[in-house]
Amino acid sequence: MKPVEGGKYKCAKCSYVYDPERGEPKHGTEPGTKFKDLPDNWRCPRCRKGKDLFRPV
Repeated sequence: MKPVEGGKYKCAKCSYVYDPERGEPKHGTEPGTKFKDLPDNWRCPRCRKGKDLFRPV
């Protein structure tokens, strides 16, 4: 599936949805941060899996 620029991404493990408009301020990710701009070592805040398990929604 082709990544959607600036769109939401869903974790295939736990179904957590990363929304770039909201970011993850509790975990140091400011609102407006696109998924592609998250650091390579970023982890799902719910299940701690890596970015490679996220898919565009």
